Amino acid sequence: MTAIKMCGLSRECDIKAVNEIRPKYIGFVFFGKSIRYITPEKASELKKVLDKDIKAVGVFVDEDIKTVAELLNHDIIDMAQLHGNEDDEYINSLKAMTGKPVIKAFRISSRNDAEKAVKSTADMILLDAGAGNGKIFDWSLISDIKRPYFLAGGLNHGNISEAVKILHPYAVDVSSGIETNGFKDIEKMIAFAQAVRKENEL
Repeated sequence: MTAIKMCGLSRECDIKAVNEIRPKYIGFVFFGKSIRYITPEKASELKKVLDKDIKAVGVFVDEDIKTVAELLNHDIIDMAQLHGNEDDEYINSLKAMTGKPVIKAFRISSRNDAEKAVKSTADMILLDAGAGNGKIFDWSLISDIKRPYFLAGGLNHGNISEAVKILHPYAVDVSSGIETNGFKDIEKMIAFAQAVRKENEL
């Protein structure tokens, strides 16, 4: 059964929507250069509204490890997702400081990238197109991966059924694919979740 992660939530209406749709994970973006950036204070407010059964993931890019650990230890987020140059030493230190799960994201453009991802000491890995252009990467590059992973990059309700059918990822991660004019669109969120769950039932 492929799980769902809806990333880049920034408004209370987004949280109310996911409380109804019930993905397994949601994401708060703490990277200052992102259009989806929110402050830790805002994330704390939103976390209080979030259903307790939904895990909040914090998205970071080369952030100071103490900052990430503080957000985890204060339960503003339940997991950290790292998109920068964080190495295994950083990952292991963060896990030791918090006891919380860590996801490491990898941009996949070759089989070597996929092999590198598999060796990560992170609790989970996320495989991404990485370009942020809303396009998928070549899924054949990860066809041999045995380790569970989050699939990201260019996913939307139109292509997610095929992704789940072909790859059977542990989870799928969507952000721009459930937006209209830069904001989360509840109709697209519902359509995405329905497509994943329909494929899970087959």
